[in-house]
Amino acid sequence: MVLFRCLSRLSTLRSRTVQQPNNLGSVRWLQMQTSTDLDLHSQLKELIPEQQERLKKIRSDYGKVQLGNITTDMVIGGMRGMVGLLWETSLLDPEEGIRFRGLSIPECQKVLPAAQPNGEPLPEGLLWLLLTGKVPSKEQVNALSKELRDRATVPDYAFKAIDALPVSAHPMTQFTTGVMALQVQSEFQKAYDQGIHKSKYWEPTFEDSLNLIARLPAVAAYVYRRIFKDGKIIPLDESLDYGANFSHMLGFDDPKMHELMRLYVTIHSDHEGGNVSAHTGHLVASALSDPYLSFAAALNGLAGPLHGLANQEVLLWIKSVVEECGENISKDQLKDYVWKTLNSGKVVPGFGHGVLRKTDPRYMCQREFALKHLPNDPLFQLVSKLYDVVPPILTELGKVKNPWPNVDAHSGVLLNYYGLTEARYYTVLFGVSRSIGICSQLIWDRALGLPLERPKSVTMEWLENHCKKAAAA
Repeated sequence: MVLFRCLSRLSTLRSRTVQQPNNLGSVRWLQMQTSTDLDLHSQLKELIPEQQERLKKIRSDYGKVQLGNITTDMVIGGMRGMVGLLWETSLLDPEEGIRFRGLSIPECQKVLPAAQPNGEPLPEGLLWLLLTGKVPSKEQVNALSKELRDRATVPDYAFKAIDALPVSAHPMTQFTTGVMALQVQSEFQKAYDQGIHKSKYWEPTFEDSLNLIARLPAVAAYVYRRIFKDGKIIPLDESLDYGANFSHMLGFDDPKMHELMRLYVTIHSDHEGGNVSAHTGHLVASALSDPYLSFAAALNGLAGPLHGLANQEVLLWIKSVVEECGENISKDQLKDYVWKTLNSGKVVPGFGHGVLRKTDPRYMCQREFALKHLPNDPLFQLVSKLYDVVPPILTELGKVKNPWPNVDAHSGVLLNYYGLTEARYYTVLFGVSRSIGICSQLIWDRALGLPLERPKSVTMEWLENHCKKAAAA
């Protein structure tokens, strides 16, 4: 909330205070700044100088403050737990879960504009929040939604690049190919080649990022229609918002599916900077690669089975339970199936998280959506049983720090219910969503002048010698 307090000093903004309960039942005060300005670029142009000065002061006053001790386990264990990245748009707390600019998911659901009363947040509203630190008005969200539609035209050569691949290629391979083809129109590359001053890097990065975010649903829908629907393309609808349009172009026009897509894109958008896709995007961008190159790299990380591909694996595993045991499986039968999975050397997909130590709030808001819209769906009821059965088993094993379900444990069942049954495609949905968080942070990376990322690596011999000297000291 520090950013919110800093922003309140801007003379051009008016503030209003809203009381909201947090997940712990206590009361916290959310200060939300609003402005009559409907243009996101002008908002950033006003905010960036203040944040640049803020970062300079932090570096000047606190540059030598230690943030913790690095252990050998951290070095060998994939830098897990090491504080080493600046990521403004979101922060992940092991107990509370993700906060977007200080707001939890339930708080975002309450204060961000929705398409309908008591509906799910519009992804455009979260994009505005991530970029500015301010909760937007419905008018600002509508203006941004229109701007994204205006930017959404995809050049034909992007589709032709995808068509050069066999239809059997994985949807993520085809999706990433389309993103790389879009790079031809990079405004950042053009500006850099013309000699733009580094203080202005954020502006063509902003243009690329909004163009990329705007065009991804059309590219992703093209991949889906090409693989699963005989290539028949559905054009963008000028009357629909970002999430609803994505659902529409995929071929799903149930209003509840539109609501699900708004929720899906919002909650999958960002998860601080240390996860594979976010970190990869940040790392590649730190070399001044443009947003298309950086996001394509992030997608390749997202495509790994230990990251975004897990949402595909969850639904396939759940369907394997149904195929072997039926939809009305008892909890005792389910326990046996879980142990069978674990004893075969496999994991139960959708459970556990590298940071969280409780049930993922993204899982909980999807569960609430299911309780509201599809309480009697057999696969949802199976997911509910898994929530009761799996954590005690994983706790009994004693090898898992977090036995609770994560975001992937639920999303596939919701999508399947509304007809999007092709699990191989689910990671593409994740990719469209994650663009909002990665691109928002990339704009701030450029605005703040963050440097090339270059951590120090060491050999096993160096580690052995260092630890021996430390033990002898």
